[in-house]
Amino acid sequence: MSQTESDHDDRRRSDGGQTDTDRDVDATGDPVPKSERETDAQSEPTGPTEGPGGREIVVPLRLYKTVIVFSTLVAIVAFVGGFVLIDAATLQVSLLRSVIAGVLASAGIAPSADVLTALLAVAGLASIVFGSAVYVFGTRFRAQGMGKSQEDSDEE
Repeated sequence: MSQTESDHDDRRRSDGGQTDTDRDVDATGDPVPKSERETDAQSEPTGPTEGPGGREIVVPLRLYKTVIVFSTLVAIVAFVGGFVLIDAATLQVSLLRSVIAGVLASAGIAPSADVLTALLAVAGLASIVFGSAVYVFGTRFRAQGMGKSQEDSDEE
């Protein structure tokens, strides 16, 4: 085995995948210089585009990371909060339900148990739907230079 073959094997991961240097090649298998890769990624226009799965929004990488982190965080908090509210609606002895009933009683509002159950259930479902919507809209973003879906590629 030659030196270049052993170097190539050293760059392979143990799970059979390829390293970043193996992926940065052109159609002939020659390595693409880093400056050309960055130029290609930054020459891609930003803004909304129509993709096969619907509308995509191409943004700079830093904005993409921010959108993904915060949309995922908001979605998770909304999901968990929604299930906690549904739990409070179904359990008559829930701590959250007791706190909400106490706050409402101190404000001079005393809803019946059925009305409180309905309000908590609707609020829980609304929170879950809101979290779903935030997550779905967050997945519409794509960073400059990110690969397009397989439906867009010319590979066969």
